[in-house]
Amino acid sequence: VQLQAFGGGLVQPGGSLRLSCVASRSMNSPNAMGWYRQAPGKQRELVAATTSGGSIYYADSVKGRFNISRDNAKNAVYLQMNSLKPEDTAVYYCNAADGSGGFWGQGTLVTVSS
Repeated sequence: VQLQAFGGGLVQPGGSLRLSCVASRSMNSPNAMGWYRQAPGKQRELVAATTSGGSIYYADSVKGRFNISRDNAKNAVYLQMNSLKPEDTAVYYCNAADGSGGFWGQGTLVTVSS
């Protein structure tokens, strides 16, 4: 599976961005799709994930600000990021996993700065 992520960019604190990730094929069930991020000098961390069974996870640091959604017909997962903070600055990676394995997108840079 190839994942293509896009939507990153430069935004001011308090602003919003929407990340999109499209898979090259539909995911087998059960599956999970989500977003990780890696800030400079830090480990990659899970930001948000959604499963084919309907479960949703958010890291504590983004709860109430980020919203993950998916469109199975488009093999896509989205991350709506609101009230962005400088500490949200990172490379964001799309991830998808099903019975055939785990897959990563190429990463998209989000910079939150005035």
